[in-house]
Amino acid sequence: MIIETRAYARAGLLGNPSDGFFGKTISISVRNFGTSISLYESPDLHIEPQPQDSSTFKSMYHLRDSVSMLGYNGGIPLIKAGIKKFADYCEKNQIRLPNRNFTVRYRSSIPRQVGMSGSSAIVVALFRALMQFYKVEIPLEILPQLVMTSETEELGIAAGLQDRVIQCYEGCVYMDFDENLIKSQGHGLYERLAPELLPNLYVAYNTQLSKVSGKVHSDVRARFDRGEAEVIDVLGQIASRAEEGRKALLEGRPEDLHELMNQNFDLRCQIYNVSDSNKQLINAARACGASAKFAGSGGTIIGTYRDDDMLNRLFVELKKYNARVVKPFVV
Repeated sequence: MIIETRAYARAGLLGNPSDGFFGKTISISVRNFGTSISLYESPDLHIEPQPQDSSTFKSMYHLRDSVSMLGYNGGIPLIKAGIKKFADYCEKNQIRLPNRNFTVRYRSSIPRQVGMSGSSAIVVALFRALMQFYKVEIPLEILPQLVMTSETEELGIAAGLQDRVIQCYEGCVYMDFDENLIKSQGHGLYERLAPELLPNLYVAYNTQLSKVSGKVHSDVRARFDRGEAEVIDVLGQIASRAEEGRKALLEGRPEDLHELMNQNFDLRCQIYNVSDSNKQLINAARACGASAKFAGSGGTIIGTYRDDDMLNRLFVELKKYNARVVKPFVV
């Protein structure tokens, strides 16, 4: 029997990047793009390489473009790290696994290097498949932490809980990463919000992947750790936008998210360096009358729009900046 599991792209609706600083966020899963894992029993444990894992190229320029779009390592290191963390978890919790091996392969339609969390989606889908294969139940609130440490501890990837929480929970989730909660129980407070409460949303991502960096060059972490007042204050204001957004949604005021999302991005610009290309995309969307902010660390934006006419204007205007606009499918 072949086990098939999926995990989806995500977009930060409000509050990011405060999630990495014990803040608050609202995120949505974007089911327009996903990663699938296929896993079945086999004599040996085998990870099937995909084209992005290849070490054979047509030319040095093919290698250059492949690395720019897909990274240096492809998905195999993520698969290995996830399997190791799953084994570690089972051993730590005295869960005896049967002597069974498997073959695993992955596929992904999540655009790379534009901040939609394609890497963590591979690990989330993998954990779901391993849990089914070995009949192991990992509490949902614990799973994001295991996914994150697969990347941070095993591969040295800078990662936060927000992306893994929304990919594990799916739908729309409000998250409070209170420091005391995180330190005492290993996870924050995660509250599902009904997607029906959301306003009209669009997501736009840069299609010129080789020109988009998934890395954010910033000294905000060091400034926060030093206790710099401006950084702590701005991150607190960003977190409060998520709190206000949650209240607005629950009270039936989805239109309030328009201004809250704009404020979220404008606050971010006070402490982060934002590239001109990303600012152009934000400004072009706002010129259409929509709100706009980063969905992650850059390369993808998210916002609210009023009606189909405005959405059509977004399609036309953002295409001029090599951006593809989609209506996120949130369930």
